[in-house]
Amino acid sequence: MALGERDEFSGQMTTGHEWNGIKELNSPVPKPVYLALIAFGGFAILWTVLMPSWPGLNGYFRGLLGADQHVAVRESLTQAQAARAAWADRIGATDFASIQADESLMQVVRDTGATLFADNCAGCHGAKATGGPGFPNLANAPAMWGDEPETIAETIRVGINGQSPETRYAQMLAFGRDKMLSGAEIGTVVTYVESLSKPEVASSAEPELLAAGAEIFANNCAGCHGLEATGMVESGAPNLADEFWIYGGDRASIRDSVYHGRAGTMPSWEGRLSPTDIKLLTLYVLELRQAQQ
Repeated sequence: MALGERDEFSGQMTTGHEWNGIKELNSPVPKPVYLALIAFGGFAILWTVLMPSWPGLNGYFRGLLGADQHVAVRESLTQAQAARAAWADRIGATDFASIQADESLMQVVRDTGATLFADNCAGCHGAKATGGPGFPNLANAPAMWGDEPETIAETIRVGINGQSPETRYAQMLAFGRDKMLSGAEIGTVVTYVESLSKPEVASSAEPELLAAGAEIFANNCAGCHGLEATGMVESGAPNLADEFWIYGGDRASIRDSVYHGRAGTMPSWEGRLSPTDIKLLTLYVLELRQAQQ
């Protein structure tokens, strides 16, 4: 095929190459592509000159504009701290009731408290504070130590079975492992505990069995959980007569709790969180609880 042949369909010159009757056209690169390459190349050169770019032996080229992301981040943090101080000082100096009555401060609680909870508490209690195996439901279940703001703040501060010398202590005895109750007695008291929150168990179990379980409960469990098994905030013992369970409400889980005992742990957050952050978390948890009521 001769060079310089013009294709009769497109009007373009050919290169002289042909494959199975297909001729290669010598089409020029579109001008917009050249213009785009020039524009992008010019922008790259300009950016390299104006902004920090090439490394060197004693650092890096800082650019004619002197932009520095380290400075920008420090300035951003300073601005954020100044903005936080505007409301943090108010929250730190204001009592719980007054904060709850101030909608502008409660909006701060909702926004900042949600982040604090997600960063520090959700790993155990869940993103919605509804708990999980081994961790109590903070949004719905009765508060084991009480739901007054000061009480919740104190629990967050010192923890439960935590590292603080002021920590709250809560432990359920291992009635089976330590041979305080026999296997038969454990089975009887488990049936009684089940009957408190499960009508089908209460209606199907033999009255004599439930009476025996109630007696075992009164002699061994009521000192912490109360005679009605509704829990005691003085000892942090949970309510056993409602639908909420920390370690599971099925028969096997209840028996496991009675046999082996329980001793859950909550970290002591004092020193990790500021007093203002603890107050924010307290108010956020209370807000979650009120929303479920």
